[in-house]
Amino acid sequence: MRLLLASFFLVFLFSGCSSPKTSYYMLSASPIAQSTNTSAQTVRLMVGPVSLPDSVDQPQLVVNSSNNEIEVFKYDRWAGSLKADVGRVIAANLARELDISNIWSFSQSTQTNFDFQILIDVQNLHSKLGENVFVDVLWTIKPAAGSSNALVKRSDIKNPDKKNTGLNPESGFTPKTMMGRSSVHEPVTHSGVDALVAAQSRAFAKVSREIASSIR
Repeated sequence: MRLLLASFFLVFLFSGCSSPKTSYYMLSASPIAQSTNTSAQTVRLMVGPVSLPDSVDQPQLVVNSSNNEIEVFKYDRWAGSLKADVGRVIAANLARELDISNIWSFSQSTQTNFDFQILIDVQNLHSKLGENVFVDVLWTIKPAAGSSNALVKRSDIKNPDKKNTGLNPESGFTPKTMMGRSSVHEPVTHSGVDALVAAQSRAFAKVSREIASSIR
């Protein structure tokens, strides 16, 4: 009887001491599809590098419990690098917004030849469970050294009678650096980490739309 009780006690002890299951998350975006926009396919865009505040540049998810306090979720982690994830989703969203496929993330490709580089500097990523996500991003679109392509309005690709504007490889204009800032609030629709990460994904999608609108 004593042996049986001791066995039950050991089972209870070890089951109670087991670590919680670790969950892994990634930002979401639709895969980059082959574009039908032949006018823009000779222009190559690279997204990144991406910079993040040190407070959120961690393997674990970092959540704001108040304006001055953060909580690091030990058992909720990014499936890879958050920097790489941000670059990937912005590249994917830009591909859809601009109807191009010749675009890639700096951290996830060995391709080094590009016409334009989109630098992403995340100044703030403020996330509160069940409430909202705030993303503040400085972005810079700069031409590669010696690039002959010009970043001009895509709307004029469809109207050849207008001046060159759009992603137009035939333009004779000298490429110029473009800079902007996107500050986005996105509500978290449900409680839980899944809903928080989904809101972060939507926030970076909005940032992508603002970058795309600057070259439409």
